[in-house]
Amino acid sequence: MSIETFLHHDHEGIEDDLAEGPANGKAVNFQDTHSHHGNFNTLYVAKISVEDDDLVAKDLTKKHPVLCWVMTSPTTLDKKAVHVRNTWAKRCNTALFMSSQWNASFPTIGLNVSEGRQHLTAKTMKAFYYIYENHFNDADWFLKADDDTYVIVENLRYFLSSYNCQEPIYFGQVFKVLVKPQGYTSGGAGYVLSKEALRRVATLGKNASVCRQDGGAEDMEMGKCLQNLGVKLMPSVDNLGRSRFHCFGPEGHVHGGFPNWYHHYDANGARTGIENVSDYAISFHYMGPAKMYTMEYFVYHLRPYGIISRTQTLNLDKGRQ
Repeated sequence: MSIETFLHHDHEGIEDDLAEGPANGKAVNFQDTHSHHGNFNTLYVAKISVEDDDLVAKDLTKKHPVLCWVMTSPTTLDKKAVHVRNTWAKRCNTALFMSSQWNASFPTIGLNVSEGRQHLTAKTMKAFYYIYENHFNDADWFLKADDDTYVIVENLRYFLSSYNCQEPIYFGQVFKVLVKPQGYTSGGAGYVLSKEALRRVATLGKNASVCRQDGGAEDMEMGKCLQNLGVKLMPSVDNLGRSRFHCFGPEGHVHGGFPNWYHHYDANGARTGIENVSDYAISFHYMGPAKMYTMEYFVYHLRPYGIISRTQTLNLDKGRQ
């Protein structure tokens, strides 16, 4: 194993035991009329009618449309991806599930690639090519996530509202190693490309001397590709320096216990504690089915009675971007 391969060993399985949900991968049938941003089926049983004031979130949905594409596979479709579809993906303006095979009933888009970690780069590149050819005008921003990533889409739109999608930029949890000088983003935490960044990938990135078409570590290879295309990796912390994209689950970033490699990678100092995680966090990784639905409850249902949360201004000032 080369030092690069060792350093980039992609944390798979670190939280898998805790992340496992129902063995058969099926969501329990349920109707939730708790009205935030659409109805969805989840794992717990509730019949509640509550109206939140979501006018600001709805306004951002119109002004800053986000296409979310989720990397999945035939073997994880009913174990993982179905729970993404049942939860946060419904809040995207457009949600696509990319696999190696077409599945009309789910549905998934078949990209004609082989499965396996060694082919994640090919799956990612072909996914972006497909989106450019078929959905370029459907959104201003294009989020890639795994089928065990959980995203608070409203917080993503608020974050993106400070930026211009016509600029060649992208965002995610920044890793400072291996891709110099600007680093790259964790694949598991999810990363989001501007419209101009996607255009460059799809029109200029097919040149293998500019962007690797398969092999290597997907997130690192995308970082190299985007850097070669002149796409700038932007900071994603809030104006208090707190993290928003996360390559582990919430408990890891709150309590710590990171593996040693992470301290060398994270550009924000691998800090832990509630005081270092943004109130407007965007993503968490290694979120198995049970954790997906737990997040739905904590983010969209649990409220302390008598405390009305007000919106905060947490985006970076222009001079710090």
